[in-house]
Amino acid sequence: MKLISGGVCAAKGFTANGIHCGIRKNKTKRDLSLIYSEVPAAAAAVYTTNLVKGAPLVVTRRHLENGVARAVICNSGNANTCNANGIEIAEEMSALLAKELGISAEDVVVASTGVIGQPLDITPIAEGIPTLVKGLGAENGALAAEGIMTTDTKKKEFAVSFEIGGVECHLGGIAKGSGMIHPNMATMLVFITTDCRISSAMLAKALSGDVEKTFNMISVDGDTSTNDMVTVLANGLAGNAEITEEGEDFATFMKALNTVTVSLCRAIAADGEGATKLLECKVTGAKTEKMAKTVAKSVICSSLTKAAMFGADANWGRVLCAIGYSGEPVDVSKVSVRFASAKGEILVCENGAGVEFSEEKAKEILLESEIDILVGLHDGDAEATAWGCDLTYEYVKINGDYRT
Repeated sequence: MKLISGGVCAAKGFTANGIHCGIRKNKTKRDLSLIYSEVPAAAAAVYTTNLVKGAPLVVTRRHLENGVARAVICNSGNANTCNANGIEIAEEMSALLAKELGISAEDVVVASTGVIGQPLDITPIAEGIPTLVKGLGAENGALAAEGIMTTDTKKKEFAVSFEIGGVECHLGGIAKGSGMIHPNMATMLVFITTDCRISSAMLAKALSGDVEKTFNMISVDGDTSTNDMVTVLANGLAGNAEITEEGEDFATFMKALNTVTVSLCRAIAADGEGATKLLECKVTGAKTEKMAKTVAKSVICSSLTKAAMFGADANWGRVLCAIGYSGEPVDVSKVSVRFASAKGEILVCENGAGVEFSEEKAKEILLESEIDILVGLHDGDAEATAWGCDLTYEYVKINGDYRT
């Protein structure tokens, strides 16, 4: 397993592009992205559990019923959600792209991100699609990553190479996500490509299993988006024997997928709106994995803990408080809490009670840009990790006038 460059174009047969077509007023920001496979690809996706769903998700779910896709088109600047003609717009985006590429509209994944409840004009998209397609290239994965960004400050793309049966395969992904992130089933917008040959059924199994330990373990602000979706396309051009069941090859594929998704998770959490610090909470010693995941997520979601981390305040009581209201039957008398970073590690709570520690050392540790909150439940063997960020003044400023 090796980290490589290329993002969604790292896999054979995939090209991409990203342009400014005019959805966003800022002409320096790309607002339309495309990922294309030169051959039909097995496809799988997971979607937000929010009852309010963006029209593109409804259309994409319908298109992926046969488990096949060839292209992904995504606009930023407008979510195409809660619009009377949203379905028609999403279908038209698919049809216009399909015509330009010479493929079936049913083989198009369509996505949108941005402001909710604002009508989406198809005109700039229709006018931009020919340029978008003409500029497709194996070197343009980063442009596609830029085109899906909204309040993101950094593009998010990762890729790996791995071997299946002695054949080199590649898997890469891009993501957008900075605010309205508290997923249940999927998260933000994530597009993953691979040239590994795997059936759509096993691809769906791999994705659904992975998101439970990765994307579902992120929280920036506690809001579950209406447009969250993770999509994976596998075109099989690496030439490996098709993965059709569990076994060594499937386990290797899962490891490759997880390597990329964890990297994307950390990048999304670190780029939370207004964030200055990436927070990683690792819970060990839980009775069950469910308990570990719930506790880790509860700590990461705690506004008071997030604010304390922003201020580099080793207020471990807030961590213990979040554990206590997680809803899990934790034996608080056994809990330990440590804070760690590149500057070291410090024990602040043991057996559910405070211990003496150096406030100066703790502050030095918490002033770093990546903070680990290490929670020991000392009551079993299960563990889980969740990712989040600190809560800053800038978060309120960004969201106070996001629409206007």
